[in-house]
Amino acid sequence: MKASQDQVVEDDCALNDDEESFFQDIDLLQKHGINMADIKKMKSVGICTVKGIQMTTRKALCNIKGLSEAKVEKIKEAAGKMLTVGFQTAFEYSAKRKQVFHITTGSQEFDKLLGGGIESMAITEAFGEFRTGKTQLSHTLCVTAQLPGEEGYSGGKIIFIDTEHTFRPDRLRDIADRFNVDHDAVLDNVLYARAYTSEHQMELLDFVAAKFHEEGGVFKLLIVDSIMALFRVDFSGRGELAERQQKLAQMLSRLQKISEEYNVAVFVTNQMTADPGAGMTFQADPKKPIGGHILAHASTTRLSLRKGRGEMRIAKIFDSPDMPENEATFAITAGGVADAKE
Repeated sequence: MKASQDQVVEDDCALNDDEESFFQDIDLLQKHGINMADIKKMKSVGICTVKGIQMTTRKALCNIKGLSEAKVEKIKEAAGKMLTVGFQTAFEYSAKRKQVFHITTGSQEFDKLLGGGIESMAITEAFGEFRTGKTQLSHTLCVTAQLPGEEGYSGGKIIFIDTEHTFRPDRLRDIADRFNVDHDAVLDNVLYARAYTSEHQMELLDFVAAKFHEEGGVFKLLIVDSIMALFRVDFSGRGELAERQQKLAQMLSRLQKISEEYNVAVFVTNQMTADPGAGMTFQADPKKPIGGHILAHASTTRLSLRKGRGEMRIAKIFDSPDMPENEATFAITAGGVADAKE
């Protein structure tokens, strides 16, 4: 019995080693002559890993108070020595992709459509009108992400950024009942923040990066419900459209980097708008997701959700790098997203 316990402990250690080797702590730069004060300045803006430095432009680093151009050059040089910058073979990259995991949606049909569930190291966007199940899917993922899954997925914690004030802890209790898990434990593993402006939403991402770094490998999912609501409020009219899209692009770039840097899944919901030009082209559905091309290109996988009969909802792959355009039917039940009963 003891031998098997030791084996479990050894496996856990091996798992932790994998998690730790996934990203290099920014503190390691001290060995390359970067002082602790400068490292703290970078941490204050959410740059906590060596890869994070590689993902940040020199201009952005120079904007950090107290970092001169000379210091930034030195930091970039030190980071370059620690990382293999450049090309790798597709075979080497495919080995790295083995670290990608999938989080179940609660519906087998839906999971099959997504190739196993919500993918890590990627942004999955779900858009649809009101009452199409976007927030219900977000709540279900808060519970399913904590459960051990297929291919050795261990489960983990979740960060939920709420921009529409639609997060309900009681809903998580109902979903927890369906999966027979403890209410308090489920709620303890979800870190919740309410964002009030698009700027606040961006600032919260600094906290997210710091948290993912602090508890490496513990967090598995970041949910933003919804990504565009506050941008719609803060920027109005065509005059502010260019600035809005630029700020949105920065936020999505940050989300993409966080997902790759810490190997987490990012799930965002999005709203719809009426398309006045659709009538001219005789489109069947004159509505489209907001956020324009910037959001369309930033999302790895885009899902279109629409209402079916009663509690039925239909999910369609709108855009994906490796999944065919297909549809799946799921149901919204008291226990969250589930398979539709025929």
